Amino acid sequence: MKGRIWTVPNQITFLRLGFLPIFLILISYEQYKWALLVLVFAGLSDGIDGLLARELNQRSALGAYLDPIADKLLLSSSFVILAFEKKVAWWLTIIVLSRDVLILVVAVVIILISGYRPFPPSIFGKAATMFQIILVFTVVLGAAYPHRLIASVANVLVYVVTALAIFSAFHYSFTTTRRLSSATPSGESRS
Repeated sequence: MKGRIWTVPNQITFLRLGFLPIFLILISYEQYKWALLVLVFAGLSDGIDGLLARELNQRSALGAYLDPIADKLLLSSSFVILAFEKKVAWWLTIIVLSRDVLILVVAVVIILISGYRPFPPSIFGKAATMFQIILVFTVVLGAAYPHRLIASVANVLVYVVTALAIFSAFHYSFTTTRRLSSATPSGESRS
């Protein structure tokens, strides 16, 4: 798993990273229909690279890091560009980005204190990310095809995303702190 770099799934992930500047440019020039298409392609490529990694047995260490980084870059930059275009509120963007920064800081602290330790995302973190993706898609869809129902769904999603972002950040911090405090320096749990 360590030596694989140019696997098909990794190439698809690099392609998804290539979609990022195109998506941002399209949003900044208010080309929402094209941006929606790029967003759909990026989403499909995310599903396809994971499927191919499993089916072709092409999982790699690079892919394990690169895939979530690509997802997070696309999602975070989507919130920022949509806030600049006044399609989502800045306060929501700040909450979403603050959650990501908190998780990143906690991960760095863990690595510095006790070395690399996997902390898989909780169900709340996965839900927060899923609803953030749905919100970005809904906002871009509403900008491309304005409709009162889409706007209403987006308004409800704003509150769902806010609640999940705040709750998952506190939950992650609490569970991570608890796991670290119950572990011995050698990394084994106390009985």
